Amino acid sequence: GGLPGGDGWVSLYLADTAPLLMPEPAEITLTPAHQAVLDALGGGGALFFRTLSDRVNRETTTTDADLVTAVWDLVWAGHLTNDTLAPLRAALGSGRPTHRSKTTRRGRPVLPSRTGPPTVAGRWWPLPERETKTTLRSHALAEALLERYGIVIRGAVAAERAPGGFSAVYRVLRAFEESGRCRRGYFVEGLGAAQFALPGAVDRLRALRPTATADDLSALWETPGPGRSPENRALVLAAADPANPYGAALPWPGRDEEVASGHKPGRKAGALVVLVEGRLALYVERGGRTLLTWDDGPEVLRPAVDALALAVREGVLGKLTVERADGESINDSPLAAALESAGFHPTPRGLRLRS
Repeated sequence: GGLPGGDGWVSLYLADTAPLLMPEPAEITLTPAHQAVLDALGGGGALFFRTLSDRVNRETTTTDADLVTAVWDLVWAGHLTNDTLAPLRAALGSGRPTHRSKTTRRGRPVLPSRTGPPTVAGRWWPLPERETKTTLRSHALAEALLERYGIVIRGAVAAERAPGGFSAVYRVLRAFEESGRCRRGYFVEGLGAAQFALPGAVDRLRALRPTATADDLSALWETPGPGRSPENRALVLAAADPANPYGAALPWPGRDEEVASGHKPGRKAGALVVLVEGRLALYVERGGRTLLTWDDGPEVLRPAVDALALAVREGVLGKLTVERADGESINDSPLAAALESAGFHPTPRGLRLRS
């Protein structure tokens, strides 16, 4: 679904399970342009933007700008998809924050390009019809949650915004338990009694007990990717990423009164978290100007900041300028030294690092 500021929620599905797992399309007011796009794509197949425009304009006169808006309205509503992520990157990259006024430039009229704007590159086609049988959809969702989380609890289901919430999934998980497809138990303390897990996840969780060896613990980590190195075990994630347990399966950790500020962490679009050995170390507000910390020890701050800097250098985050940390100027924060050692440079606005 779409969000203010040219942003939105994006979900990825495998083709064979998409009809079972995709939510129903959001309700929007269909204009003639919306309906013309749906009619043009209703015959099956995928169309490039210019071909789509030609078909739409057989029935009605629509400018490229209006057609682009109609296409993205249908995308965010869950009606259309594309065969590449290029238009998504272009659309998000051209997003405008809601508090910034839009300026109008006068000049020569823009003529239609041969292929269309970058925000509608690639081929477009309608998403498949959703499965209408509730039982099949519930079973598919329960299986997907078990495979995704290993241990399914109420908070994880809530973070997924699953239709019907945890109560709808609970009945299916209980049936899975009775048939031996999953286990129910009090696997993680403090997360409630209604916990369902795959047998392999339970075995892996047991390896995290204090009796586990260092080799056992290191085997639990996946191959390092962007924003993560094998030396520091730090990971940079979007705050709303299902892989981030905080604010969903786990509550946000409390912060010392001395460093508490008006800013609060949340699973917000555009915000980031940095985890060190699975524990929350940094929270980066949308835009990167404000950071929150949970530990000022160098053994935690250094790997967290290094992972954040690595994500910037690899182009995952783009330019990052930190102005405040824990409610105070970044220049007065213990975090400043760690940021500078990671390559951030002082500027009049704060500490900056470019990709």
